[in-house]
Parts: sequence; structure tokens; C-alpha cells
Amino acid sequence: MTQKTGHALIQDYLRTLDSSPGVYRMLDAQQAVLYVGKARDLKARVSNYARPSGHSARIARMIRETASMMFLTTRTETEALLLEQNLIKQLKPRYNVLLRDDKSFPNILVAKSHAFAQIKKHRGAKSEKGDYYGPFASAGAVNRTLTQLQRVFLLRNCTDSTFESRTRPCLLFQIKRCSAPCTGRISHQDYAALVEDAERFLQGKTTSIQADLAREMAAAAEAMEYERAAALRDRIKALTAVQSVQAINPKGVAEADIVALHMESGQACVQVFFIRGNQSWGNRDFYPRLGGAESPDEVMQAFLMQFYDDKPPPRQVLLSHPPEDPDLTGAVLSERAGRKVELLVPQRGEKSDLVTNALRNARESLGRRMSESATQLRLLEGLAEAFDLPAPPRRIEVYDNSHIMGTNAVGGMIVAGPEGWMKNQYRKFNIKGTEITPGDDFGMMKEVLTRRFQRLLKDDPDRQTEAWPDLLLIDGGAGQVGAVHEIMAELGVEDIPMIGVAKGEDRDHGKEEFHRHGQRPFALRMNDPVLYFVQRLRDEAHRWAIGTHRARRAKAAMANPLDEIAGIGAARKRALLAHFGSAKAVSRAGLADLLAVDGISAAMAQKVHDHFNARD
Repeated sequence: MTQKTGHALIQDYLRTLDSSPGVYRMLDAQQAVLYVGKARDLKARVSNYARPSGHSARIARMIRETASMMFLTTRTETEALLLEQNLIKQLKPRYNVLLRDDKSFPNILVAKSHAFAQIKKHRGAKSEKGDYYGPFASAGAVNRTLTQLQRVFLLRNCTDSTFESRTRPCLLFQIKRCSAPCTGRISHQDYAALVEDAERFLQGKTTSIQADLAREMAAAAEAMEYERAAALRDRIKALTAVQSVQAINPKGVAEADIVALHMESGQACVQVFFIRGNQSWGNRDFYPRLGGAESPDEVMQAFLMQFYDDKPPPRQVLLSHPPEDPDLTGAVLSERAGRKVELLVPQRGEKSDLVTNALRNARESLGRRMSESATQLRLLEGLAEAFDLPAPPRRIEVYDNSHIMGTNAVGGMIVAGPEGWMKNQYRKFNIKGTEITPGDDFGMMKEVLTRRFQRLLKDDPDRQTEAWPDLLLIDGGAGQVGAVHEIMAELGVEDIPMIGVAKGEDRDHGKEEFHRHGQRPFALRMNDPVLYFVQRLRDEAHRWAIGTHRARRAKAAMANPLDEIAGIGAARKRALLAHFGSAKAVSRAGLADLLAVDGISAAMAQKVHDHFNARD
């Protein structure tokens, strides 16, 4: 009996469904999830797919590929929407709109765990005590704002441990970027006033700050405190300069995200501008992956739900297009924020101008990206032709090793595709094999590839995901290619095309030779764009591997023998170093001397003593 698929299969499922809200999944013959959707009425929604005609090309293709379905009922449509987005994020279905940028946004933290608050950049969970301001569009936007805050408010950015160890002011004090609370150059009360002013600035209350500073300056001058008056004058000038160079600062919008969508030729760009405290805190563009032929309201709803999945929405979200279900989307965002969140599509006034500006940026960004993608696609087509590949590669993985005389050895993998560098897919491999001879590049490459493809085979043995490469580039000649082919054959994945890139006889850039297993080496003409493309791929892998190696070497150079002792954390390490002066002195200490250190118990003293004596 032939297994039913498509609309005939979906028609059978209708008999078991009721009108409850819920989430449905459409799966192909290999049980890979094609699409996740939510419904106010499951039966009514799924019945749309049971019709044999009247669908867009994308939906018709999805229905044809459907071999089974799964259903989950919920109590409300809001729960269904939340569950839908969780499943989309987890399963990444082929026909759903996917937000591919998963980076967190940086914030400014005024950390208040110390008597003198520290101001710094923060990314991640908001677990540290203090006040958070953000999000900012990028680290660069945070750094610019921090520099402005230092010039105007003279707040410290050093760590607590550095603060405690200072005996004289640092360079930031000399260049008027810090008030040097570490050495008592400012009282606790006056520093707290600076912190309060800085927070008012971050809240957009710059006018009142400037007026207060002007009054203080006049009072200081009248009291003939000319040095203080001059310092206040410098702060006023710095604040004026900050206000004059800031980007678009809307007067009538205190807190909002501006979200503008432009779609063209099956691609989309979403520009998000962050407005906080009547100040623009930067923008970032996103390129969600479309399933094909979605409407703008579908894309906007999917974007909003995924974008605010792990970050609190502001009080207002100004949109270029309404989401598919504005009331439901607004209710879910309000629930996540714990307060009312307004979704607005402004038609006139300042808010409309802000959205128009964001929409222009989205249109221009997508145009640039499409132009770059077309160039990249031509290069990939040329690569396929030059290396006799069956099709232009969608994922190229390039491998390189880096070490110094075998020490701190690392392997690096970079990834490129139709849209350029895929930096969130880059990987580093600390070489762990104890049997590898120092400097054995073959042995290192074997370990890297074995770890990489064993993991792939474990996670995706049927090669259903896009994590599998279409082409491997190896930095090396015939020897490396032969060794890598043996490794891949042992793993059972020798069908992936592989190219070795070796320098020519004079080791000159431009005279590279290309090696393939079982074939004669060949070269490309000097001015061939494909040659330059491969050089860039190899150089990027080299840069990545060297950077990773240097980071590991620097970490090893800063390593402390005390870090190797289980139970010795930061506090006990500080106590031991403060008592003995150095890790070397700790290693030579007797048991009685270790017991004299505050916070070191008899058991811990014995553990430290045994650790160092075992080395002798």
C-alpha cells in the first residue's frame, strides 16, 4: 500500500482534529521538520492545506513534501504563538522565516557592588548588581558612549582589583577621563553625584545636567574657586561636544525600537534602530531567511517574535509594516516585558520620519548585500568550474594549523558560502593528542578533521542539515591531501571534494598550485578572480588559526600554578599571593606557613602542600 503524502495525507488528519488552539508541524519522509505553524483553530487552519489547489508555489511545494504531521494543543492562542516560536528556534524548519543573527546586544552597566561605582560594557545575563542601560546596536556604539561619559562625568572603568591596588592615579586621570577615586582625589559624596549625573545623561536628561553644571561653575567662580570652575567649564564643553556629534536624537520619542522591513527578489532586510532616553543608540541590520513568497506582515511578525525572544522590548515599537496579528503580537510582547508594549505604524510626524529613515537604510543595505551576493555567486560558480565540482559550493570549510615548535598548537576552521564569511560557524581546536610529535602538521590535521567529522556524523548521520561542507580547502600540497583523504576514508566521508592549496616553487603569492587526490596538480592564471578568491579563503584561515594560537599562548603565559589546584578560587589565590608574594614562594612554603594564611583551612593547606611536593 502506497504511503499517502501531500494534501491527501493532510485530509486524513482533519478527522482527528478539533477547533482547539495549538501548534502543528509538517514533516518530510525523513522526519525532518518542514514547517511549524500556530493556529487559533487547528482544524480550520490545517484544512487550508488539504485543498489540492489554490496555493502559492512555496506552499504547494511544502505540501507535496509533507509525509506526516504532529500536533500540540494549547489553552490559548498566545500560548500557541510562544510555543511556535520556541519550536522554530529549536528546529529551524526549512519553510519558516528564520532570524539568523543570534548575537546578544551589549549594554552599559553602572556597577554598584563597590563604594565607587564602575561604568563598563556588559553583554549577557544581567546578574551583576547595578543599573543597566541599553541595548546598544554594537560594541562600537557602547564604546563611543563610554568615551563620552568618561569625558563628561569622569567615572572609573577599572576593575575592583585594579582600583584597590592603585597607589597613584593612572593615565586616564592625567588626560581628564577619570576623577581618580582610587587615590582619594574625589570624595565619595562628590563621586556619587557624578554617577547620578551620568545616569541622568543615559536617561536623556542632558538639558538639566548642563544647567546644573553652569550654576555650579558660576558659584565656584564667585567663591574664587577658579580651579574647580575651570574643571566644570571643561565638563560643560565636553557635554556640548557630545550633544553636537550624536546621531538623530528625537525629541518626542523617549524609548522605542524602530523596525523597518524591505523585501525584494525573495530576500529581506530588517533595520532596527534603538532609541533610549531620547538618544539614538545605533542600528543593526538583519537578513532573515525566508521560506519563499511570504508577505511583509508574516515576515514582520516572525521577526518580532524571534527578535524579542531573549531581550525585553521597549515601551514602543515603531514599525514600517504591521505584523500579521498585531493584537496577539502586542499581547505576547507585553507579557514578556511585564508592562504595556505598543506596536505602532506611524503615518505622520516625527515617528513617521524615523521609520522612513530606517526603511531607506533597509532598502540600501539589502541592495548592497544583493550586489555582494551576486559577485560571491559568480566566484563560487567559477570555483566549481575550475575544480570540476558538480555545483557551486554552498559551504566551504578551510582548515589551517598554528604553533611554535609544536607548543600551544591549535587548528582553525573558517567557513564561507554564498553570503560571504560565515563567522558564527568558525571553530578552533586545541590540539590534545599526546602521541602527536611536536610540529607534526599531519598529526594535527588528522586530529582536527577526526574531531570535526565524528561530531558531524554523530549529530547528523543522514546529512540532512546545512552543516555538511560541499568543499574542503587544506593549506598544503600532495602530502597533506593524501593524508586528509585517508582520514576522510576512515570516517566514511571521502565523497566530499577536497583541494590542497600549496605555494609554488618560489612560494610567491599568485603562483599557488592546487592538488586533488589521484590527479596532477594544476595552477590558475595569475589574474583569475577565482585565484584571488582562494587566496582570500586561505589567508582568512591562516589569520584565524594564528589569532587563536596567540590567544592560547598569551593565556598560557599568564597561567598561575595555583589555578591547577582544585578548591583554590579567586579569593584564596589572592590571600596566598598577598601573604607570600608570589606563586613560587607558595610552592616553597611549609605546611605551618600555609596554615597561617587567612581563609586557608588545615585540609586546604595540606592539599596545596601536597600539590607542590608531588612535583619534586
